Amino acid sequence: MTDEREDSYDVVVVGGGAAGLGAALTLARVRRSVVVVDGGTPRNTPATGVHGLLALDGLPPAELLARGREEVRGYGGEVVSGVVGTVTRRDEVFVATLADGRAVRGRRLLAATGLTDELPDIPGLWQRWGRDVLHCPYCHGWEVRDQAIGVLATGPMSVHQALLFRQLSDDVTFFARGSAPAGEQARQLVARGIHVVEGDVAALEITGDRLAGVRLADGTVVEREVVAVSPRMVARAGFLAGVGLYPTAHPMGEYVAVDAAGRTEVPGVWAAGNVTDLAAQVGAAAAAGAAAAAQINADLVAEDTRLAAGDLERTQR
Repeated sequence: MTDEREDSYDVVVVGGGAAGLGAALTLARVRRSVVVVDGGTPRNTPATGVHGLLALDGLPPAELLARGREEVRGYGGEVVSGVVGTVTRRDEVFVATLADGRAVRGRRLLAATGLTDELPDIPGLWQRWGRDVLHCPYCHGWEVRDQAIGVLATGPMSVHQALLFRQLSDDVTFFARGSAPAGEQARQLVARGIHVVEGDVAALEITGDRLAGVRLADGTVVEREVVAVSPRMVARAGFLAGVGLYPTAHPMGEYVAVDAAGRTEVPGVWAAGNVTDLAAQVGAAAAAGAAAAAQINADLVAEDTRLAAGDLERTQR
């Protein structure tokens, strides 16, 4: 890719995860010129496998993306490495400028950059993240079934998270971190036999290459094999500020708002996957990318038809 392509693509896709590659595959198959710019830092890198994805359950994340890139390229789409720093609009064309100074142009833009997980500042969480520190019972629950699970209170969904993990194990402890649940939430935990520890959490106890427990501020260690935590999920969307698009606040983080078709409030800009849906798993993200791609193609077809009609009218004058 040169410093700036003189020949614009139909669509620039920012982000090469499931949503971005799913969109690019759909677009390439209807003969749209499409480029995917990917920074190479997928959110699910720590995970050993992608779960709940029909016919591909357990496939390593890196292999899934490698297959996706190969498929996109097989239909003539391009996938390039780089991080998009800013996006601007010039004469109805979007210009995505990469951190290294390169730039790529497109008639439409799809943001599929996903999320960044922000964990509480508790020693050990990041060290074990994606292995025995988890957040999603649907992504990882089967692998930790019947184990001793601890759930750390981090926000409004933490009690709900504890109830979800209780489906997978009868040994679940809720660490309230100094603010014990009350009212209906407290009754729910008692009803499901979930033990509540009220003291503040100081760190995770790690022995060798495994989680051994949760250490409280008073030094007590509660033995646990798995810890579940709800991260604050933040859209990777800073590059969109150049076109006047900013994330929307959410109780669990922030996301890019779209309509049912995947359109943002900025004409010509779409978004799909975790950047707009905090709860989307890999299959849902890929499907959202494909659905947004169909809408983008329809929008381009309408524009191409208007331009062709205008040309025809001028030649007939």
